[in-house]
Formats: sequence, structure tokens, C-alpha cells
Amino acid sequence: MSFPQPTSSWRRVATLGLAALLAASATAPEAFAAPAHRAGGTRLGEVRVVARFDRSAGQVAESIAPEPGGSVVIGMIPARQVVRVAPDGVVRVLVTMPLPPGGGGTTPVIGVPVVTGVARADRGDVYFLYSSGQGGLTGIWQVRPSGAPRLVVPLPAGTMPNALVIDGGRFLVTDSAGGRIWQAPLRGGAASVWSADPALAPDGFFGANGLKVHDGAVWASNSDRGTIVRIPVAGGGRAGRAEVRATGLAGIDDFDFTGRGDEILAAINQAGRLVRVGPDGSRATLLDAEDGMQGTTAVVVRGNRVYVTNGANLAGDNPNLLLARLRY
Repeated sequence: MSFPQPTSSWRRVATLGLAALLAASATAPEAFAAPAHRAGGTRLGEVRVVARFDRSAGQVAESIAPEPGGSVVIGMIPARQVVRVAPDGVVRVLVTMPLPPGGGGTTPVIGVPVVTGVARADRGDVYFLYSSGQGGLTGIWQVRPSGAPRLVVPLPAGTMPNALVIDGGRFLVTDSAGGRIWQAPLRGGAASVWSADPALAPDGFFGANGLKVHDGAVWASNSDRGTIVRIPVAGGGRAGRAEVRATGLAGIDDFDFTGRGDEILAAINQAGRLVRVGPDGSRATLLDAEDGMQGTTAVVVRGNRVYVTNGANLAGDNPNLLLARLRY
């Protein structure tokens, strides 16, 4: 999840997020090398803006779920929306979640209700996360072609669900407030904690954030600690012990794998950068402000296409969806 735009009710949240990230940065090693389009290794080319969003309407782009044909579904955090962006950049709102009774001021950590992660099942169903600070509203919701969205997996009011992944017949969800990963059956029903490893815990603000399944393991980013951790899937689908695979990524949000082994592209929210993380933990910046990065929130790789969302949540006024091509 990104950090909210610094206006009205978001001002306090933005301050808290910035303070947490500055504290982390003060103790982290130098995080980034020169931009990778001027360095060796995996690069990006043909970078272009596919769509721009309305930040004044709360359209802080947060998460990405690609669809066949080149469209993508995106979660918009303070707008409480799920939108579809067509290949030609046309944006259509699929869902706007209602404010909970009382306005959602009890939402953990941030104090306002938000739509965060999105995911698409193989059969085409679209799901999203809503965090409201209230039971009966917080959890995994399904977008329906007609009618109101449907709550399929309720989560406790004290959770801050952030990233959503479909792994075979189950959902996996990061909980940034509790520093946990939840699981639930894809058919819907009760959720249970899959991992509460200390490597997922927050250190003042957001812990576990981004989430991917890769090469027999579940991988998660920890925003406060600037890390990416790998949790092996043990017998019976149980969680093994987490192993820190990358450090020095203060303010990391979402991430994805390039298709070259364990090489990762990481969205660095506070710095507004997209960073390549090598299997050995080395880091190099691929995209930065010159390329349109402002509060970078999410990245998804599909073949040689790389989708990147920018929330422009603490600085700038250009929330957008970018598309680039992988080059080796």
C-alpha cells in the first residue's frame, strides 16, 4: 500500500508515514545505484504513460491486476474504488465502496477506509481488499458484473489488509498492521493466519506490504524494515521460516519478479523509484522522477511488459499507470 495524499484527513497519516520512512532511511545503507538505463543488467525501454488519474478525487493508484487483452484493474486507496484501465487509457470505475458507519476513523494505522490490493482469478473473477476498521466490511470482496460487490472473506476489524494474491485454490493477504500473512479458501469463508514470522512485523508503521508467490515460496516486502523476505511453503502448505533476501529498500511497497530467476523489480514509494534487486541483493534504479515516478506503489511483470503505478501521494500531482518493456 502507498502512503496517503497529504491533504485534509490524510495529513496526519502522511506525516506518520514519512516519519517512519525517514527513521528507516537514517539507519539503512545507501539504497540505490545509478539509474539502470545507464547501467548493465536488465533494463527497461519504451516507457510511456497509459493513463493519468485524478488525485483530487482520491485516485491514488495502489495495486495492479493485468487482464487478457491488455487492460488492467487497479485499486484506488482513498477513493475506495476499483477501476479498469483499457489499453487505450480509458478509465472506468467498477466499484466505489461506501463509507462505513462513523466514517471509518477506526481503520488501523491510517484512520480512513481504503481499497488496497486487487487480484484476478483465472476464470475472470476480480477481487479486492477493503480496510474499514469495522468487522463485516474489512476483508476480501468480489467485483460482480451487475449488482453490488460481495464480501467473500471477512477479516478482523483490527487488520490492515494490503496485498492480495491468488495461489491455486486459496487467497493470501498481507496484514500491514499485524505483520502477518492470512490465507483463505478461494471459494470464500473463514480466514486463518498462514505466517506471523517476526520478519513480517512492522516497526512503527507498516510491516508486511507487497506479496508474490514464486518458486515454491511466498515472498513479502516489509516497508518499515526495507526488506524482502522469502517464506518457503512446507509440507501440507504450511509456512516455513522466513529468510531475509534483500535489505536497504526503505519505503518499499510492491514488487514482482522479472522472469530471470530471483531478480526483482521493487516499487520504492517514498523515493519514487523503480529498483532492480539482484538475486545477491544488489540494487540499481531503473526508473526515477525523470521517467514520471511519483510515489511509486506497485509493479507487475507479464512477459516483457512491466506495469507500474504511481500514487503521487506525498509529492507531485501526477498519479498514473506506466507501461514499459523489459530489455536484457
